[in-house]
Amino acid sequence: MPANWFDHAIATVAPRAAARRVLARQAFETVTRGYDGAAKGRRTDGWRAPGSSADTEIGVAGALLRDRMRDLVRNNPHAAKAVAVLVNNIIGAGIMPRAASGDDKLDRKVDALFARWTANCDADGQLDFYGLQTLICREMIEAGEVLVRRRLRRSSDGLAVPLQLQVLEADFLDATKSGALGAGRLVQGIEFDPVGRRRAYWLHAEHPGDAYGALQNGLQSRPVPATEIAHVYEKQRTQARGVPWGAPVIRSLRDLDDYEVAELVRKKTEACVTAIVFGDDEAQQGIAPSVIDADGNRVEQFEPGLIAYARGGKDIRFNQPSATGGYGEYKRASLHTISAGFRVPYELLTGDLSQVNYSSIRAGLVEFRRQIDAVQWQLFIPMLCAPVWRWFTEAAWAAGQIPTPDVPVEWSPPKFDAVDPYKDAMADLLAIRTGTMTLAQAIARQGHNPDAVLAEIAATNAKLDGLGLVLDSDPRRVTKTGSAQAGDPTGEPTSEPAPPASEPEKE
Repeated sequence: MPANWFDHAIATVAPRAAARRVLARQAFETVTRGYDGAAKGRRTDGWRAPGSSADTEIGVAGALLRDRMRDLVRNNPHAAKAVAVLVNNIIGAGIMPRAASGDDKLDRKVDALFARWTANCDADGQLDFYGLQTLICREMIEAGEVLVRRRLRRSSDGLAVPLQLQVLEADFLDATKSGALGAGRLVQGIEFDPVGRRRAYWLHAEHPGDAYGALQNGLQSRPVPATEIAHVYEKQRTQARGVPWGAPVIRSLRDLDDYEVAELVRKKTEACVTAIVFGDDEAQQGIAPSVIDADGNRVEQFEPGLIAYARGGKDIRFNQPSATGGYGEYKRASLHTISAGFRVPYELLTGDLSQVNYSSIRAGLVEFRRQIDAVQWQLFIPMLCAPVWRWFTEAAWAAGQIPTPDVPVEWSPPKFDAVDPYKDAMADLLAIRTGTMTLAQAIARQGHNPDAVLAEIAATNAKLDGLGLVLDSDPRRVTKTGSAQAGDPTGEPTSEPAPPASEPEKE
């Protein structure tokens, strides 16, 4: 800050004092300069922004957020659709593993064993492994977190691998277990050792919200080793537990519900009163049909087509319900907010494609697919798929079915359906031809096992060769060599002959 006239006046008699004054004013301005978002004043009154830790905030609000989000998913169609869209894109038909030890014989054996195990891996006996993935992902999004417990079985149980998975809702964690525990600590039911590693999960024997479980002392909890639990949730901070994905828009969803109910009630009320009669008959003083309740009190009610009678008049006036202005715009704006909170494109949340064209919807889906890809590889696969594969190989090795408990694996998430299949297929073809992607990678992106697909192609080609069938470059034309075909008594191929190759130009 430059010196002003008063500083110059002081400098004529006391230069050092003037310099100190200028420097002090510059320091004061530096201290007061900062972020507008951190300013305090009339515009920021009522803005609560405590500096508490993530665990403290979740400990206070986590259970209520979970209950409210579940209620919205049960009763609000937009919340239910947002959860369904996320689950369908993250899981789809399932995130499939493929053994990648480098030993073809071992890989085929492990893959076949895993395929047999998936059919009976559910401890409840209802879903396969990929159905459990859908359930787990749904709980992760709706409730914020989910627990998967390893259940070792006896060899006499008749399972392909003596292992099953039990899915537990987040309510099973005993949130009252918090505080110091020896050299470690407890955070909302999760026990940590002195260096911060998870040591155990304190779980209720029954769901706390189950009436039968509460009667059977289900509210008591006991520790389960962390090696037996896969805890799946999104970490936005260094928190121990998760929160529902729709937490930022819980109030928006509720407000939209209230607005639609209020609008519906207003229209119904307007429709009930057809006309008002102004007459002088004292017997017609009622404003609506009435009934007498059990206590003898008169209760008036509205009904469609009601004509109300007013006192002391001789006229009739018909009711004219007012039109609702801005309802569509308000709802569209609210749904844009809700879709942003769930991180789902507006078009996928609502099914409204009236405001988009091919280019805009494709651009929107590119960003959404990048987000889904990050969730699959940075969250779901490390937190669920990797521990389950490790449990599976350890159980198979302990049962003597494979020679090692450590088998590397590659995961294949479900493919994204193409907006324009032809353009996407040509893009994959160019990537393969230019060497930037292998055929196995292209097949894996479709959600299939490359080894199985290539083996099936080889078997199909061998069968075609054995039958003497030749596939033309045009897939609609199939010829059979050496034999007559229907409508062709000469035995010549029914397909058109290929055009002759062009001769090289002469110099």
